[in-house]
Amino acid sequence: MGRLFGTDGARGVANAELTPELAMNIGRAAAMVLISDEVEHPTILIGKDTRLSGDMLEGALIAGLCSVGANVHILGVVPTPAVAYLVGKYNADAGIMISASHNPFEFNGIKIFSSDGCKLPDALENRIEEIVLDHVVPYASATDENIGRVTYDTEAADLYIDHLVSAVDCDFGGMEIALDAVNPYTLVHVTGNYPVVISLLCQIHIMGIGGTVTEEHGPPDIAFNRILVRRERKEQFVEPSDMLPCFHRAVLLQVL
Repeated sequence: MGRLFGTDGARGVANAELTPELAMNIGRAAAMVLISDEVEHPTILIGKDTRLSGDMLEGALIAGLCSVGANVHILGVVPTPAVAYLVGKYNADAGIMISASHNPFEFNGIKIFSSDGCKLPDALENRIEEIVLDHVVPYASATDENIGRVTYDTEAADLYIDHLVSAVDCDFGGMEIALDAVNPYTLVHVTGNYPVVISLLCQIHIMGIGGTVTEEHGPPDIAFNRILVRRERKEQFVEPSDMLPCFHRAVLLQVL
């Protein structure tokens, strides 16, 4: 395990241990190790979960990456596997997920994926650590037209959902399925394959409706158990035909 990156990225209490300054420096160093003679302006995808500190850390990462010359492609709120998938789909040079998974809401993390959608190799993580912690070389600084640019993606969630739906070839009809929606309302703009989702899910129990990842709602990976225990038998029972199409897709995206 490295000094900055653990088994699943760099994590800590947001704005205390994982500060905007540290996030910016990680972005700077990541861009530096990704730039080569063949790739002068690497493209980096950034996704995040719904933690309150996500916007802050995203902004810091953008500043660090662009200041060295990397271009940033913002995916918005997506699950971690979506970043890994879309790195390959978009032929990007790397991807970054801002999330602390099962950790309490005050934590956040930065996980970097390589161009193949896998965890960044230890050798590259070590080089980033040496730049950020040991200052083995000064941070690079792009100027003029070499400063990186930022683009915002409105189709990332749809592409990932299409990929998930294409991978399902079984019938879930007649099953009763509990979904941990965590924060579906932030994704109600997602449109597209909702009839496919309706055909897959017959009866749905929804838990964790509304709100960002906070102390009350818990992080995505454990919100189901906490809310289910707290509500006991007060879950909301929903028939698919009664649900908004966009809400179907939001739920699927949050769960899978």
